[in-house]
Amino acid sequence: MAAYEAAVKQGADGFECDLRLTKDGVAVLWHDIDLLRCANDKAVVSGSTYAQLKSIYPQILTLEEFLDFGISEKKSLLLETKHPVPSRTAVEDEVVEKLNREEKRIKKADISVNVMSFSWLAIEHIKRLDSKIETTYLLHDHTPWISARYSSAQSLGPGISLLRKDPALAKRIKSSGRKLNVWTVNDPADIRLCNELGVDNLITNRPGFARELLRNL
Repeated sequence: MAAYEAAVKQGADGFECDLRLTKDGVAVLWHDIDLLRCANDKAVVSGSTYAQLKSIYPQILTLEEFLDFGISEKKSLLLETKHPVPSRTAVEDEVVEKLNREEKRIKKADISVNVMSFSWLAIEHIKRLDSKIETTYLLHDHTPWISARYSSAQSLGPGISLLRKDPALAKRIKSSGRKLNVWTVNDPADIRLCNELGVDNLITNRPGFARELLRNL
């Protein structure tokens, strides 16, 4: 939460998070499969209950807490569901249920909420559950264009390394009628490149720095 509170102070337009499902079905904000890198513990998120994870890493946030904070601060949200996972598309089921429950508050706050994933099937599952929810199909360096072409996602999300190697990809994405969301952009030269290429959403660990740099371009 400290990171998101700092993002508010730095003038971020919104927040991004990574989501995994615990053994007892709680959607939590966590990037890795386990807690080793951040908490020096080998507990696997999908094999642990929320209570167990909370006891190991008290700062862990739930999707519910994240949504409440974003809505309260009137900040748009990018929710990345992580794959592959043992529960398959259960995390998308949970996300859609939570977004539907908070639909009125989201609308009142006048924010956008977009669900992202590197999994083509996860994006299509979201569409089947609720076609009104905006989605982003995230692209690895070696994601075949055909999978992006036939994705139902309204936005495509290449990493900055991919866009750096192939700037023409930005025009290709825009020409397909999709928005362009790029991750994770921290270097000044990369921020300038995204500005030149008309990136719609720039995902960065340095929102204050990025905003100041863009203001002076």
